[in-house]
Amino acid sequence: MKVRILGCGTSSGVPRIGNDWGACDPAETRNRRTRVSILVETETTRILVDTGPDLREQLLAAQVSTVDAIIWTHDHADHTHGIDDVRQIFHLRGNPVPGYARPATAEVLRERFAYVVAGRNGYPATVDLQLLPDNLRIGDVEVTVVDQPHGDIVSAGLRFTDGRSTTGYATDFNILTDDMRSHYRDIDLWIVDALRRAPHPTHPTLDQAVGWAAELGVGRAVLTHMDHSMDYATLVAELPPGVEPGYDGLEIVL
Repeated sequence: MKVRILGCGTSSGVPRIGNDWGACDPAETRNRRTRVSILVETETTRILVDTGPDLREQLLAAQVSTVDAIIWTHDHADHTHGIDDVRQIFHLRGNPVPGYARPATAEVLRERFAYVVAGRNGYPATVDLQLLPDNLRIGDVEVTVVDQPHGDIVSAGLRFTDGRSTTGYATDFNILTDDMRSHYRDIDLWIVDALRRAPHPTHPTLDQAVGWAAELGVGRAVLTHMDHSMDYATLVAELPPGVEPGYDGLEIVL
């Protein structure tokens, strides 16, 4: 299994508009962060998680032209508003892309992007939107799902296995529930939200993410969804063994 960090930034990205780098060194290319997304691949299967506003550039950088399925973690704009770029994937595939979302997220997607999931004015649907169950097989990848508290909504926490290795993806949550602990315990790779050092009402802090990684006994933890206060080199110098900051374009082969 290979996992690519397509984007590891917050909803504003890094730098923010206005060339605002915050505490991040502009000379460090790994501080430039697009909106959060990953790609999970095996030799036969490719799964895209979320379609943020930077999707086109992310897929061009990854040299990826098509995917076997899309999973949406939740309906927030930084995770969905690049959905129009799926149209080109549809053209290359020749049929709608299978897409999966939890019921509440699917309802919002159907309302907000009706032309994508149902077509309009002679244009066909580009996504075949289906409900995301607790357990799903896509190609040779088994996907299991847990609901994660994210303020007043829930996001889908994802666990991927190809029978040899296991990856967890936990972005956009603010509480680690017992179900989440069971879901992510002892996995090989955990990509986890670590927004910033200061508390936030709907995202983990750096200390929480690091502490949870140790508690769960994950093999390797990679931080994502980081804002402009999270300088790459500073994090590398202070993080414990087994925990590292992600960066756009990072590929991890398991």
